[in-house]
Amino acid sequence: MSDIVFVPLIIFMVIVAPIWLILHYATRNSANRSLNSKDEALLEDLHDTARKMEERIHTLERILDDDSPNWRSRT
Repeated sequence: MSDIVFVPLIIFMVIVAPIWLILHYATRNSANRSLNSKDEALLEDLHDTARKMEERIHTLERILDDDSPNWRSRT
């Protein structure tokens, strides 16, 4: 009686369960890889903030170049 249950259980554990787990997590990872609308909005906001900061840095560098031309060589 135990052989009737034991053999299919071993076959399930060795063949079916690993394939099932691999496919489950592969599907789960592919679903998590895409950005949702909230993430896209956050990414766009971060991009805009970085662009504004870059413009400010360039403006500050121009002001420093006018006021103190040798400021870059002091560091």
